[in-house]
Amino acid sequence: MRKQKGFSLIELLIVVAIILIIAAIAIPNLMRARMAANDSSAAASERSIVTAEIGYSAAYPTIGFAATLANLGGASPCVPGTSTGCLLDNLLASASAGAGKSGYFFNATPSAGVGTINNMFYTVGYPQSAQTGTKSFCAFEDGVIRQAASGTTAVVASETACEGLLPIAN
Repeated sequence: MRKQKGFSLIELLIVVAIILIIAAIAIPNLMRARMAANDSSAAASERSIVTAEIGYSAAYPTIGFAATLANLGGASPCVPGTSTGCLLDNLLASASAGAGKSGYFFNATPSAGVGTINNMFYTVGYPQSAQTGTKSFCAFEDGVIRQAASGTTAVVASETACEGLLPIAN
């Protein structure tokens, strides 16, 4: 009588099938968790942009809010100035369309009120695709971060549209 060594083909197929079933259950949960993390990161990034805009406006009162998102950052070693505020991480400062951070694009747009001083701004963060985030975020000079309804991944079109959204629950 011969002693059998190793596993039979049936045993190996059963193990592979079990692994595939476990993977099919785990991968969607992993993707949902990743999208939730990207959403949280985007909300925090919007908060950082608002804080940087307010700091920029205080540092350069004759200019007001920054002309572009890039003006809030600066490559390391950063030297503060009107075109490199050094108030925001440069990865986030360059996260406009074409680049991105944590699956989101960001943009900040100033607007002049009286005279040439940018006394208003509007910032938005929106997912790069439906697989990287579940909602868009926005804020303006009042400093309140607002969010679009879950599943709304389009860019919030204007400051007026942003005003109509609900604030995030902090």
